Amino acid sequence: MNYTSLNAGFPKLNRAYNTVFKPNRLSIGLVVPIANYAQSVVPDMSGHIERAQLAEALGFSALWLRDVPFNVPSFGDAGQMYDPFVYLGVLAATTRNIAHGVASVVLPLRHPAHVAKAAATADALSGGRLLLGVASGDRPDEYPALNMTYADRGERFRESVDYINAVSQGYPQFQNGAGVLTGGIDMLPKPTAEHIPLLITGGSQQSPEWVAQNGDGWMTYPRDAQTQGRVVAQFRQLISKVGGIDKPVMQSLYVDVLDDADAPAKPIHLGFQSGTRFLRRYLAKIQALGMNHVALNLRFNGAEIETTLKRLADDVLPDFAQ
Repeated sequence: MNYTSLNAGFPKLNRAYNTVFKPNRLSIGLVVPIANYAQSVVPDMSGHIERAQLAEALGFSALWLRDVPFNVPSFGDAGQMYDPFVYLGVLAATTRNIAHGVASVVLPLRHPAHVAKAAATADALSGGRLLLGVASGDRPDEYPALNMTYADRGERFRESVDYINAVSQGYPQFQNGAGVLTGGIDMLPKPTAEHIPLLITGGSQQSPEWVAQNGDGWMTYPRDAQTQGRVVAQFRQLISKVGGIDKPVMQSLYVDVLDDADAPAKPIHLGFQSGTRFLRRYLAKIQALGMNHVALNLRFNGAEIETTLKRLADDVLPDFAQ
């Protein structure tokens, strides 16, 4: 199926969703921390707000935080360390236009009422700039620390998604394993749109059909362009099968941007080292295959971060949606 044959436009949700995700176009964001910490599990967060502001000024479309409750040494990455929802509040106060995403909130480790309240607050404080990635979680060590079970996380993930969507409405009547809402109480604030944009990460212990039907978009993992094109096409075939309208697809990508723009690509963890010309070709190819957003991760970047951000802004961003 040709990508453009399905695409009649994405749903209209909040400011972030409508800006970051454009049919037939690719936008570029950054994973926080915007830092090189290849030699450490824990990043140096000094200057992190200034780098977020620089990313906004240079034209990157989104900043992506992670939900990492505990530093699990075997996983090898503590993320930005700060609680994502607290950090979203800080970013709301220190930036003006760039979208703020979480990739992704581990729903089975949090009560969905707390997620819904925090997400709607961050969305309202930022003027509709929140994108909420959600996941079932992949760090088994975290579950007993919170007195949670790992095996049934898929069921609790589904219940959380339904609960979060329910409390976006006024005085909801709703019941599942997460709780009972009788219609006599309401959750405030409300999201700036009909509901918080929920982007399902990977499979999240669900069937592909469930993911295509219940998310507002899909987060997947980096692959070579040809394979990624097949994966994106399969997702959009599922959307058509379940009778939905088109939805965006995004991916992460680790990059080490070299000074030599013509430097060829060499593989690194979940991405590649290259000059900007190869990076532009890769991004253009996956854009043509239906990818709508890429979140670049500079953890393994060898050059100075501010220099790399400016290089990306000069050499890469002009080719893609702003």
